[in-house]
Order: sequence, then C-alpha cells, then structure tokens
Amino acid sequence: MDNEGHLIENIIVSPNENNSVSNFEEKNRNWLVNCYNGGHTIRGLKRGTDNKWYRNGDFTYDGQYFKWGSSLPKNISKRNVFVSYYHHDDQIKRQEFDYLFKDLIINQSVMLDEIDGENSDDYIHRLINEGYMKDTTVLAVLLGPNTKCRKHVDWEIGGALNRKVGDRYAGLLGIRLPSHPDFGIGNSYNPANYPKRFAANLNSDYAVLIDWTEDRRKLQDAIELAFSKRSDKDKIENLRIPRLHKNLCK
Repeated sequence: MDNEGHLIENIIVSPNENNSVSNFEEKNRNWLVNCYNGGHTIRGLKRGTDNKWYRNGDFTYDGQYFKWGSSLPKNISKRNVFVSYYHHDDQIKRQEFDYLFKDLIINQSVMLDEIDGENSDDYIHRLINEGYMKDTTVLAVLLGPNTKCRKHVDWEIGGALNRKVGDRYAGLLGIRLPSHPDFGIGNSYNPANYPKRFAANLNSDYAVLIDWTEDRRKLQDAIELAFSKRSDKDKIENLRIPRLHKNLCK
C-alpha cells in the first residue's frame, strides 16, 4: 500500500546485474509475488545526489502484502516549480536537486547561462515571454550564504509574487543548503541571512522554510505546503520592497 492506504497495483522494475540497472519495465503485483516466491530478492532503488542508483531496503512479503521501510512520495499532480539559486556558489546543489527530485515536479527553471539581463525589467520580461515564470506555481529558493545579496534571486522572487507576471501568485519555498549559516537550527532563523524579499514573506508566514533534504516525501510535502499558502495572498510582501539594482556581494 501507499502512504494513504491504497494498494499499489504496478511498479517499475529492473534486474540488478553487477550493481547496475537498466531496461526498466512496468510489472503488476502478480509478477512481483511470483518473483518473491521464486526466491528472488526484491529491493527498492533510490537515485543519489551523484545521479546513480542505490539500494534502498528489501521488500518483505507476509502472504498478503508487500512491505518496504521507506516512505513513498504521494501520487499527486506535479507542481510547476521554478528553482532560484546563486549559480556561482550553488550549481552543484542545483544539479543534485534535479537528480533527486526531477520526476516529482515540472521544471520551469532557468539553467546556467540560459538567460541574463542587465536590469530587472528586461530579465523578468524575458522570463515571461520565454515561458519560464508564467506557469510557475511554486518558487523554490536554494539558500546558500550569499543568496541574500544576488539581484537575480531577488528579481525571481519578486516576479513569482507578482500577479502581473503569471496568471496567479506562486507559493514560496526556501531550502537552506548545508552551507547556509542557519542550516540545522530548526524553525529559528536570522532574517539578515536571507534575501530581504524572502525574509519579509517568512516573517508574514507566507513563505515555507526547510533544510536541505534528500527525502523525496519531505520535499514533496514542503512543495505542497507552499502551494497551499497561495490562498493566503494577503500575507504576500512584495511591491513595497525595492528591487535590488546590483549584487551586494561577489
């Protein structure tokens, strides 16, 4: 069963040969039962931050149900997620984010060197016209120590929280990277360590804040919480905050 108590009827499987996987196929429950009763070991797989697959716990079978120790992501609609980050410092973590979670979201993001702009109006205009920001429903900010002073991150947050940019407001999720000074301190935070626009929405309880995680269910739950907060649009802090006109740090 999945986490909501519904039976899982089909799975995606691959034979494990010399610690490698290939030729994934969809199989039904009867196939799984026959393999287990035939003496085969059935294990879960998890994609790592290096884009490789790793074993993630054995399946057990009690004659009625299979059990697996790890929590599964919900079988829900994928959200249109724009990932905002400081390319120079945090490109590796951005790639790791894709390796771990790319199948859980619809990626709306600007990748390295795809778009640049000398001023915020031109940058946001191109984000809209080229389809990056218009359909975004959740903006996820990867928060490193220098994210707070990068103009493009400020512009992207401002664009996501501006109804004129898309046809709706986006939810706002901050993910503190291990390099962030507030990483690991729970629900506490020092507003000075965050982009001013993000901190204002954290203070108003519109933004959601978590630490970096490799847990797919935890990340999915955080995205859903940010998505749900779009109904609290009165808490959005955006237009009264001046845009950054230059980077405040290197």
